[in-house]
Amino acid sequence: MNNYLITIIGPTAIGKTALSIALAQHFNCDIISCDSRQFFKEMKIGTAVPSDEELASATHHFIQNKSIFDNYSVGDFEKEAIEKLDELFLKNNIQIMVGGSGLYVDAVLKGFDDFPDIDEEIRTKINADFEQFGIDYLQQKLKELDAHYFQKLSTENPQTLQNPQRMKRFVEVCLGTGKPYSSFIGQKKNQRNFTPIIIGLEAEREMMYNRINQRVDIMMNEGLLKEAENLFPNKNLNALQTVGYRELFDFFEGKTSLKFAIEQIKMNTRRFAKRQITWFKRSENTVWFDYLVDRMEIINFIENEISNADLRN
Repeated sequence: MNNYLITIIGPTAIGKTALSIALAQHFNCDIISCDSRQFFKEMKIGTAVPSDEELASATHHFIQNKSIFDNYSVGDFEKEAIEKLDELFLKNNIQIMVGGSGLYVDAVLKGFDDFPDIDEEIRTKINADFEQFGIDYLQQKLKELDAHYFQKLSTENPQTLQNPQRMKRFVEVCLGTGKPYSSFIGQKKNQRNFTPIIIGLEAEREMMYNRINQRVDIMMNEGLLKEAENLFPNKNLNALQTVGYRELFDFFEGKTSLKFAIEQIKMNTRRFAKRQITWFKRSENTVWFDYLVDRMEIINFIENEISNADLRN
């Protein structure tokens, strides 16, 4: 039997959840959530977790299944998601994955490179140095230890150089193995037992920004301030280094006003959406649809893709 993983991608607040539920109901299948912020059960409002009604409309996996105190990596997700898909494909050869976390989407579709385990003492030391010296320290270390990869990021994906989690990982691999991080990339070909059909949702920039601004206002009305206040004592955890919480933590510390913090959430979410689009637009295998397109048009496209693939096989 040929297996197909319908993968829905696109920027935040574009309507991926609604489309995924419609497709899951049409194809009578489950949904694999691929949003790295929605894994954590303590973060509900600020990560736009599907509503109770939406969750009841189709079976979802990997939503609020971890704690912010868990050490959970993209490699862990790849392993668990592939195992879950293997199980689901036994029931239905069509399944759905949806999310805006490009790295996590790629991990499932293409596989995650095989990195060796790193001594916990090295990880602790890097965390301590980062707390003392900041992101500049991590950038300089990567430049020293893997100049090729540093230059590649500077040219192709500069925002990654500002991501503490990613940068700490690059440096710890270099220090823990004595080899450049880039030497471990692309070492193996990961075999998948499915054919991906990748659907992208997009909108004009102004419309996308308006949807983001409206979503932030809705989050605040639903209690994001209180949720962030409850999480504030754990503000240094990696899971909480994300838009929607960092800005409110600054407010709690007296660094900004609440009004300014909310505007910062909107601005930083818009910037996040731009980065998502940049990441996803690199894929040549994605077919893009306007977010308002009739869903039957997308369903017809998917069914044609599956029929053609079945004929080829």
